Amino acid sequence: MESASVSARGGRQLFGRSPWTRLPDQILKWTLTVLAGGILVLIGFFFVRLYIEAHPAFARFGVFGFTFDNNWDVAKNIYGALPLVVGTIVTSAVALLIGVPVAIAAALYVTELCPHRLKGPLTILLDLLAAVPSVVYGLWGVFVLVPKLKPIEQWFTDTFSFIPFIGGAQVAGPNYFIGGLILAIMILPIVSAISREVMSTVPSDHKEAALALGATRWEMVQRVVIPFARSGIFGSIFLALARALGETMAVTMVIGNRPEIAASLFAPAYTMPAVLANEFAEATSDLYLSALMEIGLVLLVITIIVNGIARLMIASVGARGEGSS
Repeated sequence: MESASVSARGGRQLFGRSPWTRLPDQILKWTLTVLAGGILVLIGFFFVRLYIEAHPAFARFGVFGFTFDNNWDVAKNIYGALPLVVGTIVTSAVALLIGVPVAIAAALYVTELCPHRLKGPLTILLDLLAAVPSVVYGLWGVFVLVPKLKPIEQWFTDTFSFIPFIGGAQVAGPNYFIGGLILAIMILPIVSAISREVMSTVPSDHKEAALALGATRWEMVQRVVIPFARSGIFGSIFLALARALGETMAVTMVIGNRPEIAASLFAPAYTMPAVLANEFAEATSDLYLSALMEIGLVLLVITIIVNGIARLMIASVGARGEGSS
């Protein structure tokens, strides 16, 4: 029995490993655990530090008073962040409405309809959109989009003046819509790349079975590919939303930087990242600096909530998919 548990070379056990041979595995395990825990500690440090720095503004205006007050007046030391929150949400919503359908359509075309020799070049072109610096998008928006789209926006708002939040405004140039359009182009490679990777994992026998049963290619995509990739698509959308909420430079250059809730989609506005980029260096008083820190804290909380909702939606979609299968 003893000879069966020992190998012929150096007396090493066949059915066990010495503690020294397991040491690298344990070191790797604890190293990765510490690094993963360090991320949570870092996020907690950000939150605590921002809260400490924002405490004077909290004490002056309160949490709800600061977040939901529609008055940002630096000259009078009055800081209400509602126009900034609304600007951030509106531009992000416009970006999702424009960018997500285009990105998913591009992913479907590349994975299911595109000729094989064109897949590589199209994929590279889509991914290259993520490599363009945000300041370049901002310059393109200032010198191309704003002047070119201004007449179209004015015609649209005049023609559909009966629609709330769209009609009845004099288009000045920078506005919600231009900011959302820039963001839509910037989030397109994120949604497209993740959706494309998820769609490529759909088992080929599932697609072939649907086609063999008489389904058209669109019916195969609708009933096989999209349900299989649904959770991944939802995940890509919320990752794109997180990117849109935090984008700074490009939106700052095309949004107009006016701290008020505009009555039209084509009116100037402001966002939380934009106000931090524009005014942080100019914050001379302690209350002003504390208000900017509180904006950073509100933005962090919104991002955490969005990611939490994303995880819940992905989990629920996955659970429904497993239940239906």
